[in-house]
Amino acid sequence: MEKDFDSLLAGYLENTIGISGDFLSSELTLRLRQQLLGLHQQKLLSAAGIGQAGGHSHNTGIRSDAIYWLDREHGKSCENDFLDRIDAFIRYLNRSCYAGITGCEFHYSLYEAGSFYKKHLDQFRNNTKRQYSMITYLNADWQPADEGELLVHHESGDQKISPTEGKTVFFKSSELLHEVLVTQKQRISVTGWLKREG
Repeated sequence: MEKDFDSLLAGYLENTIGISGDFLSSELTLRLRQQLLGLHQQKLLSAAGIGQAGGHSHNTGIRSDAIYWLDREHGKSCENDFLDRIDAFIRYLNRSCYAGITGCEFHYSLYEAGSFYKKHLDQFRNNTKRQYSMITYLNADWQPADEGELLVHHESGDQKISPTEGKTVFFKSSELLHEVLVTQKQRISVTGWLKREG
């Protein structure tokens, strides 16, 4: 298990962004995809917003995906197995890097064709609880022509990351400006943050 965590962390330490194809098993990736698509079919996803609390709003000119929050209280084995995996990674990260992570929050994210998310940071200006961002892509048979890449803006230049099935991306929430480029077909993921109180 920790070998898979090592590759994600090593990439982050070397390049400010970790990328791994082995963070989740192919079986769990498939179960999460089926769960997300089932929720979408039942029209249970909601339009994603920007900002928080009193400043929360919906602006489809900035962000046009739909989301559904994961929660152990849903009683869904795929979500609980995913959160178990995240909890194990948090323990590893705290032990290896003294990161002080105390919790997490994750949601499913679905972009229909033509959708996007403009350039942004994941950490709110007046709330530093979000420490690390994580995205796991659930897209089967993704092709270059489908576009929808994650575009990360490093000081040294831009990096495009294709949202291919099973790929997990990990980076500091307060450091990397990033955006989701316009996708040409439905694009799905589990996206969230490792959090620290205070």
